[in-house]
Amino acid sequence: MATAAPASPAAERPADDTRFFGHPRGLSTLFFTEMWERFSYYGMRALLILFMTAPAAAGGLGFDTAKAGPIYALYVSSVYLLSLPGGWVADRVIGLRRAVFVGGVIIMVGHICLAVPSLTSFYLGLVLIAVGTGLLKPNVSVLVGKLYSPSDVRRDAGYSLYYMGINTGAFIAPLITGGLAQSAGFQRALGSMGFAPESSWHWGFGAAAVGMFCGLVQYTLGGKHLPEEGLRPVRPSEPAAAARVDRQVRLVGWGTLAAVVLGVALVGSGVVTLDPEAISRSFKWVLIAVTLGFFAWLLLIAKWTPEERKRLVVVAVLFVAATVFWMAYEQAGSTLNLFAQRNTENVVLGQSFPASWYQSLPPLFVIIFAAVFAALWLRLGARNPSSTVKFTAALTLLGLAFAIMIGAASVAATGVRVSPLWLAASYLLQVCGELCLSPVGLSAMSTLAPARISGLVMGVWFLALGVGSYLAGMAASVYETMPLPTLFTLVTATAFAAALVLALLIRPIRRMLER
Repeated sequence: MATAAPASPAAERPADDTRFFGHPRGLSTLFFTEMWERFSYYGMRALLILFMTAPAAAGGLGFDTAKAGPIYALYVSSVYLLSLPGGWVADRVIGLRRAVFVGGVIIMVGHICLAVPSLTSFYLGLVLIAVGTGLLKPNVSVLVGKLYSPSDVRRDAGYSLYYMGINTGAFIAPLITGGLAQSAGFQRALGSMGFAPESSWHWGFGAAAVGMFCGLVQYTLGGKHLPEEGLRPVRPSEPAAAARVDRQVRLVGWGTLAAVVLGVALVGSGVVTLDPEAISRSFKWVLIAVTLGFFAWLLLIAKWTPEERKRLVVVAVLFVAATVFWMAYEQAGSTLNLFAQRNTENVVLGQSFPASWYQSLPPLFVIIFAAVFAALWLRLGARNPSSTVKFTAALTLLGLAFAIMIGAASVAATGVRVSPLWLAASYLLQVCGELCLSPVGLSAMSTLAPARISGLVMGVWFLALGVGSYLAGMAASVYETMPLPTLFTLVTATAFAAALVLALLIRPIRRMLER
C-alpha cells in the first residue's frame, strides 16, 4: 500500500511552524530578503541627491538643486506609485513569489547601472530601480501575511518582526554605502590601487547592488519555506470570469509593449528629447489626476452604503494628513541631506564622518522606540486614542522637529556649521511622529475600507507616500534660492496647520462613525 509523502516545510500547517522565533520559517526568508532590499534602496537614497549636486571634479554630476530636486522627486514618488501596477502584475500575471524575484533582479541591475560612470546609465538605473521596487515592495509584504492563517494570533507580531528587518537594512546601508562613497580614507585607498578617487560614488552604488544580490540569494535558498499559493496568479473559479481576466491581461500586456516600443522609437529617432527635470515638473499633473480621479470614484461614482461612504470620507481625511506628514518626513533624503552635507559640522569626538551617515539615525530610532510605542498603545487599553488623535500627534511632533531646524538654519545662515545634535534631535521627533502614524495608518486603512475594496484602499497608503515623497523632493529644488529658515518655517507651519485642522475634526469624525 502506498504511503503519503512526508509534508514539506511549506506544507506544514501555519500554527505548527514556529522555527523562527516562534514564527513560520518562511518569515526568516522574507525578513532577510526585505532587509537586503531596503539596504540597497536606502543605501542608494542616502547618496542620490549628494551625488547629483557634487561637483564634476569630485565625481558628481554637478547639478544645481533646481535640477537635482525634481529628478529626486520623480524617482522617489515613482517608487511608491509603481507599487499599484506592481501588485496587479503579481495578482494577474506572474504570481507573488515570481514578482518578488523578478523585481529583485531588476533592482540589482538598476544599481549596477548606477555603478557605471555614465549619465545615460544613471538615468536608466533610476528607472530600473523604481520599476523593480514597484514589483517587489508590495508583494513581499503580502507574502508575509500568507504565512499565517486568518485566525493566527501571531500575525501582528510577525509584521512587527518583519518591520524590524526593514529598519535593520535601512540602518546599516548608509554606513556602508556612505563610507565607500564619501570617506576620505577609502578615496585614498582607491588612489593607491590606481583607481580615480572621485569614482568612490560608484563604489557606493555598487555596494547597493551587492546588497540586493544577497537578498536574491536568501530569497532563492529559502523559497521552499514560502507558501505555494504565491507561485501562481489569482484566477476566478468561474471559466467565464477567468477568460475575462485573461483577456484583460493580454490587452494590458500588448498595450504596454506597444507604448514601450513607440517611446523607444521616438527617443531613438530624436523626435522626442528626454529631459528628466521637465518630466518631473510635469509629473505633478499625473499625481493630481490620479489622486482626484481615485477619490472622485470612491466618493462620488461608486455605489456605497451610507456607512461605507462615511468611512471613505475618513480615509480621505487621513490621506491628506499622511501626505503632509510624508512631505516633511521624506525630506530626510533631500533638504535635510543637503543640510547635513553643507551646513553641519560632521565631527564626533574629534572624528569626521560622511554626511550620508545621518540617514542611519531614523531607522536606528525606530528600532529603539518601536517596541516602546507598541507597549504604550497596549498599556492604554480602552483609553487607546483613535487614529485621528494619533495622526494629530504625529503632525504636531513633525512640526516640532522642523521648528528645531529653523533654529539650526538660522545659525547656519551666519556661515557657521552647526552641531550634529540639531539633526539628531529633529530626526528623533520625526521618528516619534512616524510611530504614531505609519503602523496606525496601515491599521486604519484596513479597518475603514469596505471589504470588497480593501486591497485598493490599502493602495491609498502608497499613493500618500508617493505624493508626499514628490513634494519632499521638490522642496530640495529651492534649497539654493530660498533662505533655509524660510523653507523650514513653511514646512513647520504646514505641519502645525494640518495638525490643528485634524484636531478640530476629531470629534466630528468620532460622532460620524458612531452614528
